[in-house]
Amino acid sequence: MKLHRIALPLSVLGFALLGLTGCATNGAPHSVGVGDDHAHIMALLKESPLIDGHNDLPWAYRERVHNHVDQIDLSAGTATLDKPMHTDLPRLRAGGLGAQFWSVYISIDQPNGKPGDVRTVLEQIDVAKRIINQYDDLELALTADDIERIHHAGRIASLLGMEGGQSIENSLAALRATYELGARYMTLTHWRNLAWADSATDEKNVGGLTEFGRDVVGEMNRLGMLVDLSHVSADTMNDALDVTEAPVIFSHSAARAIDDHPRNVPDQVLKRLKDNGGVVMVTFVPTFISQELRTWSQDRSAKEKELRDRFGDDDNRVIAQRGAWEATHPKPTATLAQVADHIDHVRAVAGIDHVGIGGDFDGIDAGPKGLEDVSKYPDLFVELMRRGYSDADLKKIAGQNLLRVMRGAERAAARLQRERSPDDTLIEEADGKNPFEK
Repeated sequence: MKLHRIALPLSVLGFALLGLTGCATNGAPHSVGVGDDHAHIMALLKESPLIDGHNDLPWAYRERVHNHVDQIDLSAGTATLDKPMHTDLPRLRAGGLGAQFWSVYISIDQPNGKPGDVRTVLEQIDVAKRIINQYDDLELALTADDIERIHHAGRIASLLGMEGGQSIENSLAALRATYELGARYMTLTHWRNLAWADSATDEKNVGGLTEFGRDVVGEMNRLGMLVDLSHVSADTMNDALDVTEAPVIFSHSAARAIDDHPRNVPDQVLKRLKDNGGVVMVTFVPTFISQELRTWSQDRSAKEKELRDRFGDDDNRVIAQRGAWEATHPKPTATLAQVADHIDHVRAVAGIDHVGIGGDFDGIDAGPKGLEDVSKYPDLFVELMRRGYSDADLKKIAGQNLLRVMRGAERAAARLQRERSPDDTLIEEADGKNPFEK
């Protein structure tokens, strides 16, 4: 039985009505007050859905309550839990969210993944669906049309995205099964390499995609499952763009030219999105958006290693010396304005049609200043509006670009299913070996 429909607060409804009747929509710079700006954004998000590419709420359920969904009440708010969360229904409503890709992430603690990963991803798909079914405010979406229908009905369209190709255990049959269960994107890798694809944050191994990796992309295209290139190496990005027959996404990444983190997207790849039609859903992960914070984090890790080398297991001396270092090296703060800088850069290099939003809430310890939780999306759009983005631009970034990508993938799937049968290639046939066999 579904529970807890959360109505929009009267203040939000009032702002939306003001925005519909009292704010300019021609894209000219706005000079009205903060409340009017917020109202204008809420009105836009009522017209056109805000779609976030990545939220790790299902994994939070696994870690906190072992997937017992009744032990967390999203309608009551989660900010005051012993370990606060970024996501709940009141704040999703305040943030104007129209659709969310809930990540059915599973961890990868060794290269290539391991037997049993399929079971884990099935459990995460199950818990995500049970969360969605528990609340009237949420409804499962499988297509772009579903998103628009659910949004127009006043609910939050809920999609599933697999994070990490280890989820399929090198099996195209498992890939098809997860699609049938509702998964609508798969991130090809996570933090470690797979036997068939290189990760951005591991040592170079196969140099991008293997033949089986190309088969995975081809079968995703045939199914209509979005190819997600967040977390993959630049070589893998380029190999995927070479073979894909549908637009791709980056569900939660930023611009490498601004923050030189390997998880971010190089300009050379951003330029290729113009031809592919894909979208970078700009993330809020602090070390991915602030070069200063990333440099500080690297320096702190180097200092920690130096202290451990010097003092070994003498924790008191390590802590004291580390504290002294931090006192003279204050930690930088990532900010909402820096997220907007990344959006500016993706627009400048790839174009306005290739930008989206992928916060990674509840997959990060803390969001940037000004983007602390899921209620804060309108503040980012206010910042973009004040930078001169038109209403049409803001609607594209919010969700229209992603809807276009989904429809492109759906059209490609319809054509490919007429042209070819499901791919039954085994990894040992394509690449000469199965990494799970000795």
